[in-house]
Amino acid sequence: MFGECHAHIFMNGYDYRSAVRAHERKPEEQLIRLHLKSYQNTCVTFVRDGGDRFGASLLARELAPEYGITYLTPGFAIHKEGCYGKVVGEGYTTLKEYAALVKKVKKLHGDFIKIMTTGIMDFDTDGHITGEPLSYSEVKEMVHIAHEEGFKVMSHTNTARAVIGAAKAGVDSIEHGNYQSLESIQCMREENVVWVPTVVTVKNLIGCGRYSDALLKDIWKIQQDGLRMAWKEGVQIALGSDAGAFMVPHGIGIRNEYQALCTVLGETEDLKNHLEQGEKRIRGFYNQ
Repeated sequence: MFGECHAHIFMNGYDYRSAVRAHERKPEEQLIRLHLKSYQNTCVTFVRDGGDRFGASLLARELAPEYGITYLTPGFAIHKEGCYGKVVGEGYTTLKEYAALVKKVKKLHGDFIKIMTTGIMDFDTDGHITGEPLSYSEVKEMVHIAHEEGFKVMSHTNTARAVIGAAKAGVDSIEHGNYQSLESIQCMREENVVWVPTVVTVKNLIGCGRYSDALLKDIWKIQQDGLRMAWKEGVQIALGSDAGAFMVPHGIGIRNEYQALCTVLGETEDLKNHLEQGEKRIRGFYNQ
């Protein structure tokens, strides 16, 4: 079974607010164990967490060996104050404050740095990306600071323009990457960036009744086009489902993601080997 290259152990897959309530005073060990058991039951032995502001992923990393799981986490993601990201981490105002947060991740023995360079899709409107992306110069300096401290950089990034900026700034992986273009796809290939598309965060919502199916199907079609371009252009893809997000269960989510990619690209040995190589690169995201 493939590993899960993008998860959030503090989330429960159905209600973000209840997940926050469960962990906001301190990480709820029994819930974390329940999610780790879900991975164990689905034969997932590797999980890469996207971080949280409660210490849940750090506790999960401590507990994971009991379940035969290798667990990576940045501890928390880093976002710019006033921009999207508070849900999964801590914020900065100046690059000096950002550098201090990188030092904090190092003190917590985080395995890599996660940065937030854009917002998320707004399913309640037209699916556009919330907020404005960080500037190229700022992202480049953030990546430089992290790399100088010996960390790889995981980048939450959406839209073709922001993907191009993040890739050229030197990030090591692009997470989500919705609304790609041929130019952004080619840029990821040229910069040797791993793409973790997490498409089931959209596909699994179709038919749930929470959002417009017409909108979701339009976005899913755009995602399929992006996947086909990436496959044709030779971009390195790795499997991650954003497990814990709404309608994306821990354990099952990564199977959903694999089947989604197979639906688009065909269930072949070439695809399987390609995704295994992507996971192998992601596994190298330990702090050196």
